[in-house]
Amino acid sequence: MDTTTLATSVEQVIIARRTVKPTSMNGRKIPDETVQQLLQLADWAPTHGYTEPWYFVVYSGGKVQQFCTDHAELYKQFTPADKYIPGNYDKLKNQGNLASHVLAICMKRGDNPKIPAIEEIAAVSCAVENIWLGATALHLAAYWGSGGMTYHPAMQDYLGLGDEDLVLGFFYLGYTDEPAQPGRRTKPLSEKVTWK
Repeated sequence: MDTTTLATSVEQVIIARRTVKPTSMNGRKIPDETVQQLLQLADWAPTHGYTEPWYFVVYSGGKVQQFCTDHAELYKQFTPADKYIPGNYDKLKNQGNLASHVLAICMKRGDNPKIPAIEEIAAVSCAVENIWLGATALHLAAYWGSGGMTYHPAMQDYLGLGDEDLVLGFFYLGYTDEPAQPGRRTKPLSEKVTWK
């Protein structure tokens, strides 16, 4: 493959990347080996000082529903009564019904205190984008959600994370029968770039 073809392929995958909500997935299962390949792509994300702070907890098979039930129960247990919404409980409990896999996206803080946490978060975000682009190339549906108990200490504890670590969301993977939605940006690139 020449560099022009490779550049075109990379560009096409980047432009084709879409968010597909778990409710739009169809329940078809992705082989665990395919998800492992996507995680290998994640492992090539840029990382300052080689801290490699990305950490994923992968739920597959029956563990997907167990995770969703546990997430909903954490919401019920730790949400103050005046803020608790039964519909949110149901949504969390059923969010993975049609997904194949759910990946908890975590940042495990590196040992180098000179590297700011924001750079560790950026590295994890790059790792997730690598997974997303790989999923797009394989015609898989993907969704990064950060609702529910994502940022609550109870979720950190549930996932066995330390005090300096963070949960950045949950990545749902599956297949969809729905056609890809057209891409859109709400602001022109000229408003987001300044040339000097």
